[in-house]
Amino acid sequence: MADPASGLLTGKRIALLTASASRAGGGVFESLATHARLLEGLGATPIVLAAADRFSALDRERFGSVSVHSLPVWGGARFACAPGLSQALRDAQTDLVHLHGVWQFPSLVAARWARETGKPCLISPHGMLEPWILARGRWKKALARHAFEQANWRTARLFHALCPAEARSIRQATGRGECTVIANPAPPVDAGQIRQRGPRIVYLGRLHPKKNLPALLAAWAALDAVRPPQAELIVAGWGEDAHVAQLAATIESTPGARFAGPVFGADKQHLLREAAFLVLPSFSEGLPMAMLESWAAGTPTLMSRHCNLDDGFACGAAIDCGTDQATIAAALHRALCLSPAQWLAMAHAARALAAGPYSAATIARQWEIAYHRLIEEPAERTGHG
Repeated sequence: MADPASGLLTGKRIALLTASASRAGGGVFESLATHARLLEGLGATPIVLAAADRFSALDRERFGSVSVHSLPVWGGARFACAPGLSQALRDAQTDLVHLHGVWQFPSLVAARWARETGKPCLISPHGMLEPWILARGRWKKALARHAFEQANWRTARLFHALCPAEARSIRQATGRGECTVIANPAPPVDAGQIRQRGPRIVYLGRLHPKKNLPALLAAWAALDAVRPPQAELIVAGWGEDAHVAQLAATIESTPGARFAGPVFGADKQHLLREAAFLVLPSFSEGLPMAMLESWAAGTPTLMSRHCNLDDGFACGAAIDCGTDQATIAAALHRALCLSPAQWLAMAHAARALAAGPYSAATIARQWEIAYHRLIEEPAERTGHG
């Protein structure tokens, strides 16, 4: 495997095209910001191109010295229709376009650029081709598939999956076999001594139906009589106003639960370092950044297998909580009953995963090779099985 300092990508200009380069993009944004800095560390010149939204200016600092262009949106923000993206991409004079996410206007931009230039386009769906997601808004996705997305998939040189399960979903949805599997990298690990923490369970991320939070809250309420008196469930996140308002009301009426609202930056890190566990009983994920951030903080996790991080179960860094109320309640109860020594063993296992197979250095080596092959080799030889 190549050394990230080998210079394979030195001087290469790589466009990272997406619908949102801010917190409005949820986990895709977190992954994008990390990926841009990873490319910079490999000697490449990443250029982020996105549709503007209300958080674009606020979150610009997350990209450091990376060039970021957020273009004005026409019409509704949901489709991310920013006509200026096409010209901005042409002006960027890049060697490759990496599209993050599908079903929105940037798909049109990526496909048009690839046809015009003959240069490679790589697509990372970020879980947006998973069966649970495809089952929602079927008619809208059918229209988008017919209008532009199918053409975009045909134009792409390579697809990127975060895990083998997502690779299978991509192949089934697109009919394309060219797919490489590379996980998201964890942030740098918290190198301090791991200390025992109170019985605090935290959810952190986008507030969306696929995250299955009503079942989590019902499971927490069902444990009211057997939970330690100081046990606390904190829900921190953001989402569409109507959904957030409904969920916040349920949280506030659930004993021992608290809604913290959106949490970012230093506040997020503090929350992770103080939590005994991070919980995610999701119905569908690509590979959630929140789990990797948690492991880097030495915080074990309660998660469903839809998080596609089975290494966590195998290494003792995570407990399978499933997706229904009974299995979530059982996992919560097990977590709250762990001895200090058992919890510390899980915390050390979590940090070891973040420092090893999911470290930035490990993931960077894989990306360096994938990008180099796409840019330098003929199209018919760059497919990955």
